[in-house]
Amino acid sequence: MTTTSPTTASPSWRDGLELSLDELRARQLARLQDSVRRAWEHVPHYRRALDAAGVHPDEIRDLADLARLPFTSKDDLRANYPFGMFAVPREQVVRVHASSGTTGKPTVVGYTQDDLGTWADVMARSIHAAGGRPGDVVHVAYGYGLFTGGLGAHYGAERLGCTVVPVSGGMTERQVQLIVDFQPRVIMVTPSYFLSILDEMERQGVDPKGTSLRVGIFGAEPWTESMRREVEERTAMDAVDIYGLSEVMGPGVAQEAAATKDGLHVWEDHFYPEVVDPLTGEVLPDGERGEIVFTSLTKQAMPVLRYRTRDLTRLLPGTAYPAFRRMEKVTGRTDDLMIVRGVNVFPTQVEELVLAEEGLAPYFQCVLTRPGRLDELTVLVETLEPVGDDARAAVAGRLSGRVKERIGTSVTVEVRDPGGIERSVGKARRIVDQRPRG
Repeated sequence: MTTTSPTTASPSWRDGLELSLDELRARQLARLQDSVRRAWEHVPHYRRALDAAGVHPDEIRDLADLARLPFTSKDDLRANYPFGMFAVPREQVVRVHASSGTTGKPTVVGYTQDDLGTWADVMARSIHAAGGRPGDVVHVAYGYGLFTGGLGAHYGAERLGCTVVPVSGGMTERQVQLIVDFQPRVIMVTPSYFLSILDEMERQGVDPKGTSLRVGIFGAEPWTESMRREVEERTAMDAVDIYGLSEVMGPGVAQEAAATKDGLHVWEDHFYPEVVDPLTGEVLPDGERGEIVFTSLTKQAMPVLRYRTRDLTRLLPGTAYPAFRRMEKVTGRTDDLMIVRGVNVFPTQVEELVLAEEGLAPYFQCVLTRPGRLDELTVLVETLEPVGDDARAAVAGRLSGRVKERIGTSVTVEVRDPGGIERSVGKARRIVDQRPRG
C-alpha cells in the first residue's frame, strides 16, 4: 500500500475556505454524524457515555443535537491512558503526542496518516491567514517532541510551500544568530519566549526592527492586546494569535487573520465550537462569554466529542473568512482563575497593568500564599534598568494602587532588578502557588 507524507496528502489546505454558510453547515452535520458514530462504535468510553446519556448516533439529525451529547474532559483522557480513546487499531496510528503530565498522567493523542494531512492543511491555512506565503522562510521556535507545537507548525509551513528552520525552543543566542543569518520572514513561537529573543537581539546590538521578520504567529499561552502592542512597537512585524490544543488536534484549530486582527477564525469544517456556562454546562448563544468546547469533525484516530478546554472566550461572526466564526482572544482559563479574598483575578489582567507601567519589563509572576487564614497575592515584576530603593517603592505603590482600582483586590508588589523574573523557552509560568495543600 502506498502512503503519502503530511506535505502531499489531500485535500489541499484551501478546500472548504470558499464554502457558503449553508454549505458549511451541511458539511458540518455530515461530518458530525460520522464522528459520533465512529466514536460510539470504536471507543468503549464513548459508547458507555452516550448510552448513559440516552443518545444513539442515529438520533443526531441536526447540529443542535450536539448539546445532548456528554462532555469530554481531560480526566476522561487520563482515565483511558494511554491508548483507550483511539478509534482505530494502534497499528494505524502513525504518531502520538502527549501533554507534559505535570498534574497527573499525560493526555495522549494519536494521529492516522490522514489526520496528519488534515493537521498540515489547517496549519497551512493558519499561516497563510497570518500573512505567510509560499516561499517564505519560517523560523519555528515552538518546542519539538511530544508537545504538538513544533511539529504542527513545521508540517503546516511545509504544506504551504515554505522553507522551515526547525530551531525548537532554547539556545536564545543561537535563535538570534539564525534569524540574522537565515533571514526568516515568519516566526512561530510562544509570545513570552519571543520577548526573551527580542531582549537577546538588543543585547547583541541587533535592531529588531531591522531584521527580516514581518509575521509573528504566537500561541500556546494567553496573551493580551498590550502584549501585541509591545511586540509590534519593538519590531516591524504583524503579531497575530494562533489557537489549538493537543486533545483536539494541536495548533491550527483557529487563527487570527493579519488583515483584521480581530479574533481567531475557527476552522469549523474540522472543529465545531460551542461556548458553555463553565458552571452549568448550558450552551450559550454567540456573543456571550464562557468556556469554549470543541467537537472534532474529521479526526480518525481519536475523535473527541464536546471537549472542555477550560479556555474562556466568546464566538463572534466571521470577518476575514465570513462563514467561519471568530473566537475572541482567550484571556483566561477557568483553571488559571485566582480568587483573592473573594475577587476573581486572571494573570492577563495583571499583565495589562504591568505593560502599562513605564520602566517595567514585560515579565511578571503572581505568587499566591496563605500565611494565615486568608490568601495573599504578591506580584513580582522587574525593571528595565537598575533603580534605587525610592524608585522601586514608587513603582510598587503605583502598580498596587492600579491593581486595587482596576481589579478590586489588594496585592503586594515586589520590584526586582533586570533579569529577576524566571524566563521560559515555552509557556511562561505566570502563577506560582505556594499555598499549603489540604
